[in-house]
Amino acid sequence: MMGENNQINMFDDDSLLDWTEIDNGGFGSVYMARHSRMGHDVAIKILHDESLLKEATFQKVFSCKFVLRVYGMYKGIPPNEKVKQKGIVMEFMTRGSIMDLCKNLRGPPPFPLACRLIQEVASGMRFLHSMGILHRDLKMQNVMLCEDLHAKLADFGLCTMSATCCPSIEEETENSGTVKYMPPEAYDINYKPVRSFDVYIFAIFLWAILSGEEPFPTAHPTRLRKCVAKGQRPTLDELAKTDKAGMSDLLDLMQKCWNGDPTQRPTFEGMRSF
Repeated sequence: MMGENNQINMFDDDSLLDWTEIDNGGFGSVYMARHSRMGHDVAIKILHDESLLKEATFQKVFSCKFVLRVYGMYKGIPPNEKVKQKGIVMEFMTRGSIMDLCKNLRGPPPFPLACRLIQEVASGMRFLHSMGILHRDLKMQNVMLCEDLHAKLADFGLCTMSATCCPSIEEETENSGTVKYMPPEAYDINYKPVRSFDVYIFAIFLWAILSGEEPFPTAHPTRLRKCVAKGQRPTLDELAKTDKAGMSDLLDLMQKCWNGDPTQRPTFEGMRSF
């Protein structure tokens, strides 16, 4: 939420009550808290690396209904901490993520719902790219659901500001879900992400939401790199057996998006008709 003078709204401990930690890992910790003046719950993401807090992240992404709303920045001392920290204050999504939905359903969302969510994610990604922002960490855990099960992208822009997109072995072990979504070109330490990076991980996201599973569930990151570089992708055998109208089109789009040649992948702008 931006003021008329385009200044970032700042939040401190005086306005945030009843903190509850709801997630931890990756970039930092996520809390739910009650905002005393707004009268509703918000999510606060405390970032371990404060260099990720760039104003550009906030100033560009407040006008798309498929992108998680950012209220402003937090600076204070979270519960069980002793020093001041910084973070982002965002919408709190009551339904959790698409990953949470799949876990609750013990499988993928009903196909009509999955198709709508895919459309909404594509629209959100199209918006981010139009604003010059790469997501770089699109996965089921980072697509949040509002009360009526509409999708909103979260964690956009954070990876873009990292020094490198190639995680260390330690990071791979801690956050291997992200590695499973990465395109083959990203394993080059000198690689600098462009829009085709997001298109590839959108393809893996498509596979995951239609399957209700994480890709490559047992693959070791080092072996996975080699297999992906050689052209291996998640299997389409089970999905191809379904006779749902529109599934074949989604599988075709998926394969185009995870093409090993980044220049041959479509753009989100070009996906308007799928």
